[in-house]
Amino acid sequence: MKGFVIALHKARNEDLVVTILSSHKVTVYYRFFGARHSILQFGYLIDFEVEGDQDTYLPRLRNLSHLGFEWLYDNNRLLLWQNYIKLFEPHLRDTEEIGHFYFDLLLDSAKKWGKQNPKRIVCENYLSLLKYEGRLHNDDLCYICEQEIGNEIALMQAYIPVHPACIQSAALDKKKLRNFFESGKTLYLDDNEVEYLYQVAMRGL
Repeated sequence: MKGFVIALHKARNEDLVVTILSSHKVTVYYRFFGARHSILQFGYLIDFEVEGDQDTYLPRLRNLSHLGFEWLYDNNRLLLWQNYIKLFEPHLRDTEEIGHFYFDLLLDSAKKWGKQNPKRIVCENYLSLLKYEGRLHNDDLCYICEQEIGNEIALMQAYIPVHPACIQSAALDKKKLRNFFESGKTLYLDDNEVEYLYQVAMRGL
C-alpha cells in the first residue's frame, strides 16, 4: 500500500502515531520505534504493509520503504512541500473513506515539484480542490458587504471574493483572476499575484 505521511505524533518512548493519506482513505497507524527510522518523515511518500485487522484501534505499520523524489534534497522545495502537506491533515481529519482525488493531487504535485514553481503548483491545486469540493465562489458579489465587485478584487480563505477595502487587503485584477478561475492555470499571473494567491492558500483548505 502507498500513501503520504500527512501527520506524525510522538507516542511513548520512540514510537510514533502516523497519519497516512492513501488512494482511498486517511488512516492513523502505530509504528514501534518509528522515531529511529528516517523513512518516517513528514510529507514522505511511503510503501508499507499493515499489521492488525480493521477492528484494531491502531493498526501497525511494517515493512516500510521510501518512494523518494530528487527535489527532497533541495531544502527550499522541501520546506514548501511540508507547508503544503500541513494543509491536508486538518482538512481531512475525522474522514476515513475518501475518493482518490486527494492522493492523486499530491502525487501529481510531487512529480512536478522539482521542475515547476512550487507556489504556482499549490495555487493551481488549491483551485482544483475547491472545484472538486464544490466550494469555488466564482461570482461578482462581495462576501462581506454583498455589493458588486468592480475591477479590483481581494480574496479570503478558500478564494472567496471580496472588496479589497472590506478586508484591508491588496487587490488583484478581476479579469486576470477570472481567467485563472476558468483556466486553472497561473500562466498569465505574475510572481506577485501568485504570491498573493499562495498566501491565501496557506491559510487553510
